[in-house]
Amino acid sequence: MISRVLKEAGVLGINKRNLDFVARYNKRKYYPLADDKYLLKAAAKEASLPVPELYGSISAVGQLKELEKFVGKFDEFVVKPCRGSGGEGVIVIAGKQEDGYLRANGETLSLSELRHHITQILFGLYSLAGQPDKALIESRVKFSPVFEDISYQGVPDIRIVVFQGFPVLAMMRLPTSASNGRANLHQGAIGVGVDILTGVTRGGVRGNAPCEVHPDTGAGLTEITIPEWDRLLSMAAGCFELTQLGYLGVDIVFDKELGPLVLEVNARPGLNIQLANMCGLLPRLKKVESEAPEDLPVSERVALIAEMFA
Repeated sequence: MISRVLKEAGVLGINKRNLDFVARYNKRKYYPLADDKYLLKAAAKEASLPVPELYGSISAVGQLKELEKFVGKFDEFVVKPCRGSGGEGVIVIAGKQEDGYLRANGETLSLSELRHHITQILFGLYSLAGQPDKALIESRVKFSPVFEDISYQGVPDIRIVVFQGFPVLAMMRLPTSASNGRANLHQGAIGVGVDILTGVTRGGVRGNAPCEVHPDTGAGLTEITIPEWDRLLSMAAGCFELTQLGYLGVDIVFDKELGPLVLEVNARPGLNIQLANMCGLLPRLKKVESEAPEDLPVSERVALIAEMFA
């Protein structure tokens, strides 16, 4: 009964996603660009897609001897695994203190603890398949006041699913106290559905339950207009040419000074976006598959979605 209802609603399941879309449209040779944040940053900059600034990288334990000297150049920075996923292993430093560093969530971190964390990154604790990794040190995204009332501590992001270069579904992910300031749905963040045509929010979900207000700020989650929506759609659509992946998720954040930035891309985007929107992915994917013209430039693809998903 449940499976029939989901099928009628056009809900895409994980097995069908993997077989009919990920395996079919994402060639293995293009995965490294999506899985390796260092490679993605370099390619995005070459393609004029804005990304957070990379300060440097650490690929060997021996480099940690110079860590204090290196990070001492910056008041704020982010440490993340190059091949991490789901926000695991990311530490956001919001300032310095006499005894170490102040994290964005209010906790303090000593230099030795920061070294230990980076060592864990190098040993692959947070990387895909547990392989040895490197740590990236990059600029901290400065919180945009646009989302001040609907986010807790961390920076929200916008996930846009792109199929064959066409944006098909979008949601905003809002950090909460439960998610420890991270925009990670599995850790307690809120997923808020976004109308793909207008960039206006529709309300959210927390876990599997509807959520109309932010649990920490009390702000409503509906009828919020995300600024520069057409630009966000164009940035997401452009990641099709950038990565050559036919089915992907693009994560974008807003910096109050720099505007929207591509944070990362995902070759296997999760399916909770359907729950956030109360809308199945499958009909939209099938529509693109059967009706969308090939070899259109980004601007024409973005313009065409208004006709396809009206």
